[in-house]
Amino acid sequence: MPEGHSVHRLARQFGDVFAGERLTVSSPQGRFAPGAALLDGHVLTSAAAHGKHLFLEFDHGVVLHVHLGLYGAWNFGGDATFRGASSIGAPRKVGEREVYDDGEPAVAVAASSAYAGPPEPVGAVRVRLVSGHGWADLRGATTCEAIIAAEAAAVVARLGPDPLGNRPGDRDAFATTVTAKRTPLAGLLMDQKVIAGVGNVYRAELLFRQRLNPWLPGTGLTPEAARRLWDDTAAMMSDGVRDGRIITTPPQYWGTPSREGHGDATPGTAAGVLPEPDQAHFVYRRHGLDCRDCGTTVALTELGARKLYWCPQCQQA
Repeated sequence: MPEGHSVHRLARQFGDVFAGERLTVSSPQGRFAPGAALLDGHVLTSAAAHGKHLFLEFDHGVVLHVHLGLYGAWNFGGDATFRGASSIGAPRKVGEREVYDDGEPAVAVAASSAYAGPPEPVGAVRVRLVSGHGWADLRGATTCEAIIAAEAAAVVARLGPDPLGNRPGDRDAFATTVTAKRTPLAGLLMDQKVIAGVGNVYRAELLFRQRLNPWLPGTGLTPEAARRLWDDTAAMMSDGVRDGRIITTPPQYWGTPSREGHGDATPGTAAGVLPEPDQAHFVYRRHGLDCRDCGTTVALTELGARKLYWCPQCQQA
């Protein structure tokens, strides 16, 4: 499932390429036809994310609410002025690379080609947004609904704080919630009512980086340790927004890095230089391999019907 950084990248991209534009909205698949009719012909005024939820607000107060779930993804295209990733969402391979056309961070058609509008829909396109310069197609989302602003606010109210929003008081609220619960930390980090946007990759990597036992109950964590966990979450997810993929290892673990040809500079590296996917994580999907730090075999188990990767030696605390 795409994690919070991908949804924040989506919000940023929609804001960049569609905000202020009057959009043609349709549902080629037909499942969202009534909602598309409510949005068609209106101006997109803002795009926002909270955790794994995307909210696109239009000038008449109606909001397109999307949760990608396990299989949802947005695809984009347009003319030379329409810049951004060509695909954001699921499915993901290790490294969570976004898809870029011809190695460039853009979806623009070739300069020699005349933009004639969006192509014919391919597959089950739930909703299509079209401006004068580009288009976006949504497939496979768990949630795709047209709601009013009050309903969108109610969705956010049911969620925990978002580390990428990092509003005043969020850090302390997270620490207070976590340290009051007897649930294992590995379960708390996946609970969207405790912290919004963290998924399986971030969960495993955060616990390793903080050297925390996945089965340690929240009550066993000090408030200071809980705040450090929040800070590391905010830092890692901010890196994910910047890089377009989850990278949790620092450069000294990379071996021979790759030149992605897009994205911003990663700290300590030249612009566009990022690790290969198998170098990007400490424990996620590394079961049976040696821990990068201590050499102990990385373990794999299940918690809450999700795979959990951890180092039995480094994560004893």
